[in-house]
Amino acid sequence: MRIHTTRACLVALAVCLTAPGAARAAETPSLVTAAKQGDIGAVRTLLGQGTAVDATEGDGTTALHWASYRDDIDVVGLLLDTGADVNVANDLGATPLWSASQNGSVAMVRRLLAAGADANLALWSGETPLMIGSRAGATGVVELLLEHGAETDARAARGQTALMWAAAQQHTDVVNALLVGGADIHARSDVWSQVMAVPPHSLPEYKREIPHGGNTALMFAARGGALATARVLIDAGANVDDTDAWGVSATTVATHAGFTDVVELLLEAGADANAAEAGFAPIHPAVMRQDERLVAVLLEHGADPNAMLGTWTPTRRASRDFNFAPPLVGATPFWLAARFTAPSIMRLLAEHGADPAFVHRPDYKEPTYFQPRLEETTALMAVTGMGGGRLRGWFPPPRGEAEMRALEAAQLLVELGADLNATDADGRTALDGARSARLKTVATYLESHGAFASAGW
Repeated sequence: MRIHTTRACLVALAVCLTAPGAARAAETPSLVTAAKQGDIGAVRTLLGQGTAVDATEGDGTTALHWASYRDDIDVVGLLLDTGADVNVANDLGATPLWSASQNGSVAMVRRLLAAGADANLALWSGETPLMIGSRAGATGVVELLLEHGAETDARAARGQTALMWAAAQQHTDVVNALLVGGADIHARSDVWSQVMAVPPHSLPEYKREIPHGGNTALMFAARGGALATARVLIDAGANVDDTDAWGVSATTVATHAGFTDVVELLLEAGADANAAEAGFAPIHPAVMRQDERLVAVLLEHGADPNAMLGTWTPTRRASRDFNFAPPLVGATPFWLAARFTAPSIMRLLAEHGADPAFVHRPDYKEPTYFQPRLEETTALMAVTGMGGGRLRGWFPPPRGEAEMRALEAAQLLVELGADLNATDADGRTALDGARSARLKTVATYLESHGAFASAGW
């Protein structure tokens, strides 16, 4: 009985608290409805009858909001001439000017500013008309807002600015306008941290706080592949060696996303091809992507073909994200290319001084029983699938193509003088790996060149 009484009281309280709002929401003023429908005749009649010009809907929206949203310049003029509050904000903080800026309507923005609209009134989340106009790519709107005192470096959620938004959306003309208006090209977004992991997720050593944010406009352009925008930012003085809060460089970000043209632009502007503050250089994701052109561009600009991967990178649970798992830590680009069976990239790296005799010796815990694993694998073993653990997030080619690539890689390694009978930490050879992986052509080729299998395998 006590439970039922308590529940009844809570329901009654909820009704009392929500009833005023519900009534307010149900009573949409006629003037708001007329503006929403674009019925200028009804608007004129209602105003002539003395209807409150700033009457609101349940969420604080007025007729002026709707007229601005609809880009109805005639209704807006009529409302303003009758005394509508040009700076009225709804429950989210949106003003008529904010809506007009989002629409990219130069005429509407000009009319509202002429009526005294405040160019810096923002949503509760901090998004100003300048920010939303920049994201929309509305250059004319942005220029008008700047002329009327819009703050160029106002910040919204996560500390992002209008310049960052314009760069992310590849609105080069807007970026130019903001820079002319004095936007800070070196401003950085807020920094925040997130605990992230790699499988096995239950191991404490495979969890750590990863800092996010700290991005400049150039970092946003690099992530989105905004070539023209990146060029404008660089010409205006952006730091080509910008890094985010984790230490990932703009070049690495663009490489990870596969934007070769942006990578080349950054490198030609003097970016460090070996920047690896976060533990991995641009060459590592380029190889992981198996992007031969990207690898070539990096090598042409001085990337180290023997740079060792310094850390694992996190991945979202159950995702197919590109990431470097713990068994890959310590590997060189050449060894990684072998593990990904990318023979053309292997040859390219070898031509630029990569060591084909490198032996990968990672120290990690396997994901099933969390047992420590010590590996000792050559590039030839990697070609047969030995070492490096499971390649999560990697999309292998069809079986036939995979075997052809493995054979080509094995032939290259033999050409480069690889030790065919080297053994790993378990005493297995590359021939054992080829047989286990059912790479018949690879096994036959290795045997024909003197390879042997280890006893017991």
